[in-house]
Amino acid sequence: MKAQLLSIGNELLIGDTVNTNASWMASSLTHIGVSVDKVITIGDHYETMLQALKQAVHEADLVLITGGLGPTHDDLTKEVLVDLAQCGYRLDQRVLEFVREMFQRRGLPFTASNHDQALIPEKAETLFNRLGTAPGIWLPLEESIVVALPGVPIEMKHLMKEHVIPRVSAMRGVQAYEVFYLHTFGIPESELSDRVIGKVDSWLHEGLSLAYLPGGGGVTLRISSVAATPDQAKDQAQPLLNHLRQQAHAYLFSEQPKATLATSLVELLTARKRTLATAESCTGGLLSAAITDIPGSSHIFPGGMVAYANQLKEKELEVPAQLLATYGAVSAPVAMAMARSAAKRYGADIGISTTGIAGPEGGTTEKPVGTIWIGFWSEDHHFATLARLFKDRDTNRTRSVSIALDIVRREVLGMDWLPFDMKREYE
Repeated sequence: MKAQLLSIGNELLIGDTVNTNASWMASSLTHIGVSVDKVITIGDHYETMLQALKQAVHEADLVLITGGLGPTHDDLTKEVLVDLAQCGYRLDQRVLEFVREMFQRRGLPFTASNHDQALIPEKAETLFNRLGTAPGIWLPLEESIVVALPGVPIEMKHLMKEHVIPRVSAMRGVQAYEVFYLHTFGIPESELSDRVIGKVDSWLHEGLSLAYLPGGGGVTLRISSVAATPDQAKDQAQPLLNHLRQQAHAYLFSEQPKATLATSLVELLTARKRTLATAESCTGGLLSAAITDIPGSSHIFPGGMVAYANQLKEKELEVPAQLLATYGAVSAPVAMAMARSAAKRYGADIGISTTGIAGPEGGTTEKPVGTIWIGFWSEDHHFATLARLFKDRDTNRTRSVSIALDIVRREVLGMDWLPFDMKREYE
């Protein structure tokens, strides 16, 4: 079954409202084995809506519309549906009484436009909405099913869960959809695919697919398996999963669906009963924030410091003035000194530090923008790693955080630090 999503509203086009509905709906449909092949955002214009819906009905088995079901003059979805279906309206008495009672309970006047909320295209079924005044609409058109839902996210999700997903699942005859995630870090998508994983065509078929989802220096592998039962869906995915695990093990940090490097590291340090302290310059607190965003991080994170100015590095982190004068703040010796001082200052097993030139200015020929040193200290190892990143400040800061987290993770696991071809200096 192929689906298309039509999001209606000028507010979406001009950026006043972020279209989170389409993302949530696409994910929900994917999890019941429906393939979403197009997502369209259009304004509140009758002719645009009509043409977009005509094309969608021609191309897709299922068309989901959000928005345009309200009581105001720019809510045109029902008008478009009636014209396309060549039918009139019927009054849904249950919806009418529900809306009337809602307004009476709130002490608000019940107007003609509120009354019209209960008007439904004659050829459509009502999807009763107990959370709002606009009901959903289920309308067969040609060889397709058109479902119109309110644009308010809580109402849309309610109707999807209560009505749409169960009905579409029954139509599909699919009993199980299993999704597996393998999160990797430190290798580009193309290299991961071509050099590490290689050809996987022999495993893939209509019920089993593999997607590469890059972002933030990492790549998530998503394996989707559709079958008659959960066990069958899991079984048919296992050969591919085993291949991916074996080939990408050096870069794989988690298989939990919502995992991040930070969640993975906090879980690891908690299990190993190790603690971590931070000393940050160029990341300005982003590293400690990434750690403390994770529930339970208080068990592994006693504290950290943002030492942006050299005076603070010298005074609070006890970085020798001679190191700063000889090598500069952005250097391996300073990064190592910061990491050691963080661990000692906060009584942690491990210290990690960041110092660099985030940009967009401040670079030199020797140390261009994107030059980042990350220091690591433990009783067993003391080193600094050089990352040569980008010209964008935000990217440099967030990528530095990810690299720092992965360095700690790999050191705790006793892994060779493989992901990046970076210079490393040891004390």
